[in-house]
Amino acid sequence: MSKRILVTSALPYANGPIHLGHLAGAYLPADLYTRFQRLNNRDIIHICGSDEHGVPITIAAEKEGISPWDIINRYHTGNKEVFERFGIDFDYFGRTSSETHKKTSQEIFLNLHAQGIFTKKAQKQLYDEEMDMFLPDRYVKGTCPNCGHPEAYGDQCEKCGTSLSPTDLIDPISAISGNKPIIKETEHWFIPLGDFQDRLQDWIDSKKDWKTNVLGQCKSWLDTGLGDRAVTRDLTWGVPVPLPDADGKVLYVWFDAPIGYISATKEWAESKGDPDLWKSYWQNDETSLIHFIGKDNIVFHCIMFPATLMQHGDYILPENVPANEFLNLEGRKLSTSKGWAVWLHEYLDEFEPDLLRYALGTILPEAKDSDFSWKDFQSKVNSELADILGNFIFRTISFTDRFFDGDVPELKNPSELDINTLNEISNQKEKIESAYNSFKFREAIAETMHLARIGNRYFTETEPWKTRKENPELCGNTLHICLQISAALSILFEPVLPNKMHSLRRQLGLSEKISWDQVNPELLKAGQKITQDEILFEKIEDERVEEQINKLTERAADMSPEKKEYIPLKKEINFNNFTAIDVRAGKIIKAEKVEKSKKLLQITVDLGFETRTILSGIAEFFNASDLTGQTVCVVANLAPKKMMGIESNGMILMGEDSEGVLHFVETDAEPGSPVN
Repeated sequence: MSKRILVTSALPYANGPIHLGHLAGAYLPADLYTRFQRLNNRDIIHICGSDEHGVPITIAAEKEGISPWDIINRYHTGNKEVFERFGIDFDYFGRTSSETHKKTSQEIFLNLHAQGIFTKKAQKQLYDEEMDMFLPDRYVKGTCPNCGHPEAYGDQCEKCGTSLSPTDLIDPISAISGNKPIIKETEHWFIPLGDFQDRLQDWIDSKKDWKTNVLGQCKSWLDTGLGDRAVTRDLTWGVPVPLPDADGKVLYVWFDAPIGYISATKEWAESKGDPDLWKSYWQNDETSLIHFIGKDNIVFHCIMFPATLMQHGDYILPENVPANEFLNLEGRKLSTSKGWAVWLHEYLDEFEPDLLRYALGTILPEAKDSDFSWKDFQSKVNSELADILGNFIFRTISFTDRFFDGDVPELKNPSELDINTLNEISNQKEKIESAYNSFKFREAIAETMHLARIGNRYFTETEPWKTRKENPELCGNTLHICLQISAALSILFEPVLPNKMHSLRRQLGLSEKISWDQVNPELLKAGQKITQDEILFEKIEDERVEEQINKLTERAADMSPEKKEYIPLKKEINFNNFTAIDVRAGKIIKAEKVEKSKKLLQITVDLGFETRTILSGIAEFFNASDLTGQTVCVVANLAPKKMMGIESNGMILMGEDSEGVLHFVETDAEPGSPVN
């Protein structure tokens, strides 16, 4: 076990407020893990900060007609405050606009430059003559060559999700002036990631305990082969490239942002009065570095940043990168541009932080995308926090207050059920501990709540409302055991419900200074005074939930364009062209991922008269294991086509919704039937 742990959470862009998707990806999981390790008295620090460079900052500033400084100061301050309100317990929350960050980033760049690692290359880039500037990806708009969407950006089409380069766009225009840009040559410094291929491959292959989604994405990049990656770009906003022939160039944000973890740790050390303390965490093999991120940041934290650190030579590499998938909202893809988001600051104006910490913690997208809904939030609060945990605590403490004068009863002549129930404290503690150490936070929360279920069931089975008169000793034993479970829960639930567990420990007469090691069946001593307080969890009424749903739908409607945009129709065809297409009903009988492909699934379809193997680029939308039995419509008379060494014999028809999500075109007809 490492001597110390350094936890980082992905630096949020300082161009907007924090929403639930941010929380589920990088911040709540990191906080759960950090709080758990602190309870175990580990030397651990949690570092984060604002990512204040890059094009999103300048775009946000231009939209409002203010300076980038105004934008980053607003959102750095606001996001830092909302994290504090929610209970994300950072040791330090820095910012990449600081002088320390500028100096640290430039030092690392110059170190690699002195080693001769960078190559300087000319490249052609779109240039706005009126604005006299090269156009970064997001400053270029045009028609998507893949789906025809007329408002695609130079890095990605937000309608179909295709990754693009500005020169891929049809009829590109400058997003600043609206003019058609010219192509002009510029020079940039590149890191040849291909030179790191073998080292990165060996390093990642050694990570047997990493999450499969992380290893899968890394493997995909490595299998494709790593190429050169620019570390500079033409911008006025960012960390200036510290070379004499680099006027008007800054460090690419992918290069400087992760260095923000290092610079923020330096500033934390300064605040502790020990400027060299940061080295113990970044330049010492006895430290475990853990990056908490969303899946869109995997390549930067598992390939690009490690390559930089490897080449520098003085820094440790991450021990784990437990990246989460994406959080959807009410069954739809979360989209801030379309108003389909729940902002954390608005949530905190209506509800307590611990309620969301629990509800969101139970659905974290640890292995696949998950979905947040207000109805499910209400159910988690009412059915689990209030009816299970809250009810158990209230019954236990109120019975003790009423019938034992608030004193913990002595355990006398315990039955086998009593002893077995007490032993569940240690059993559940072990399961919870294992889950936290394995980054399985949903499991940790479920196992913690299971102990409350055990307590509730035991309370009901032993019927203290009867035994208090018939056999006070048995009643005392019931309450003794339930109070011990309550005391254990006040520590075991601390990472998830810090505010509520502080309140519970006050009622139980326990110290605020606690540790995981204290959890045992004898936390409370006989005769210890218990104080009844208000109930821990109030139920959420339907009206409050409907209000949140209405707020969400109304905002989305307000931000939607008056007229929905559709992909333009293709060229007109005659009837004979259409009737030449033979579409048949089919049923999927088997599906599996195509090795070395991110998008392709190999699907076996029953067409009634025969089975077909069809390759379909839908792996990013569907799990292969879920497709067996799915009814489909198949274009059955397409000429065979070979892809990835596999012959595909047909095409499965799909529909695409406004969010770019694919859906099967289904039919109730039996396999082989014509679809006309």
